[in-house]
Amino acid sequence: MLTSDKFRDECGVVAIHAHPEAEKLAYLGLHALQHRGQESAGIVTSDGERLRQHKSMGLVADIFTNPVLASMRGVLAIGHTRYSTAGDSALLNAQPIMVQSNKGTIAIAHNGNLVNAASIRARLEGQGSIFQTNSDTEVLVHLIALSREQTLPDAIADGLRRVEGAFSLVMISRDRIFAARDPRGFRPLAMGRIPAVTSDKKDTIVFASETCAFDLLGATYLRDVKPGELVIVGPEGIGSRFYSPSPAQSSCIFEHVYFSRPDSLVFGRSVDQSRDAMGRQLAREAPVDADVVVPVPDSGNTAAIGYAAESGIPFRLGLIRNHYIGRTFIEPQQSVRDFGVKLKLNAVHGLLEGKRVILVDDSIVRGTTSKKIVRMIRNAGAKEVHMRISCPPTISPCFYGVDTPSKKELIAANKTIDEIRNFIVADSLAYLSLEGLKKACADGQQTTYCSACYTGDYPTKVDVEEILPVAASR
Repeated sequence: MLTSDKFRDECGVVAIHAHPEAEKLAYLGLHALQHRGQESAGIVTSDGERLRQHKSMGLVADIFTNPVLASMRGVLAIGHTRYSTAGDSALLNAQPIMVQSNKGTIAIAHNGNLVNAASIRARLEGQGSIFQTNSDTEVLVHLIALSREQTLPDAIADGLRRVEGAFSLVMISRDRIFAARDPRGFRPLAMGRIPAVTSDKKDTIVFASETCAFDLLGATYLRDVKPGELVIVGPEGIGSRFYSPSPAQSSCIFEHVYFSRPDSLVFGRSVDQSRDAMGRQLAREAPVDADVVVPVPDSGNTAAIGYAAESGIPFRLGLIRNHYIGRTFIEPQQSVRDFGVKLKLNAVHGLLEGKRVILVDDSIVRGTTSKKIVRMIRNAGAKEVHMRISCPPTISPCFYGVDTPSKKELIAANKTIDEIRNFIVADSLAYLSLEGLKKACADGQQTTYCSACYTGDYPTKVDVEEILPVAASR
């Protein structure tokens, strides 16, 4: 399997209400969110009477063929595309999770991580509950199904109040779509509208992890689901309630650094605008004499454009990415140095030879890939290689739905910046400051961000032993 020294995207969710081809819109929405998870995907639809489900391992386009979609015709749909931790990549953990309850059949798709899932699961199992997966999402499903509240909206609100951590989720029942975010707003979830074709039809309401999905669906962005809010869309229209008071907002700043597509609005802000501002701020904080600015594609592209614009140094695509790599590959018997990186990237020798190169990337995790890329640039004839990173050093793992290595594997948690520079064999290395990153993302104007991966200061109480036994949904 081809591995990557990057943080893993967490998951993508989508929901469709009141459309004659809801299953196809869910499929298209997941296609737009494929970057958020490539291990499994699933869709649940409702025709107003019964729910139908299909999920499988693999990519969205491979799973949902025309015959599969034809068997799932519905007017409501939710979908999920998933990345899981190693060892939990199995169909039994694929989402959405669908269950029968005393409040009818329901299904849920979840992006995030419940930090108290292990203790809740142990208590429920002690009371006789039987779990079918090792996903933290199933904990929430059981809480909703076992709630003493009389109505499904009340039971969902009751279940949400009992879990802690990060979650943006969508749910489907026979005739309703539900969407909710955790009280701190860690993960994104946007709401949009597709106008009805005729006056006698209802507008279609859609939800998605990122607004890039709305562009493909022809939907207009309305607003974000607010932290602590439960939105209910049904025959009576759109309803909203706050199931929990909101503490200080702690939205994930790494959505703007790396995870989200630059053509999305996330937490109400343009990702492209944030990344361009990161690059410009980085150029102000860490200038260097050079001949060319080169991004590590694709996540470093926009920050490199901003760095080049601010510094006046030309931007060039000195690394070309191969976008057509499968999950496995055949390696020559005689080992090729840096083979995995060379499968994904290749240097443009004519642009780099004899040049002083500023190499811009979004992050350094373990440092192994950065070292190989710097070596690739040097082998192409570069005279100097100056590494610039558009976020601060990552020193702490995330427990809110992002698969990060342990602290001992994070190079910035164990080495100084100069030691990292020596490890990756760069002529210089500089990171964007935390103050600069917050400024670039307009921290405090529309959103207050969680930056625990850069500071180790978590917005909620985190017990590592509590989190690890249950697989995060991401």
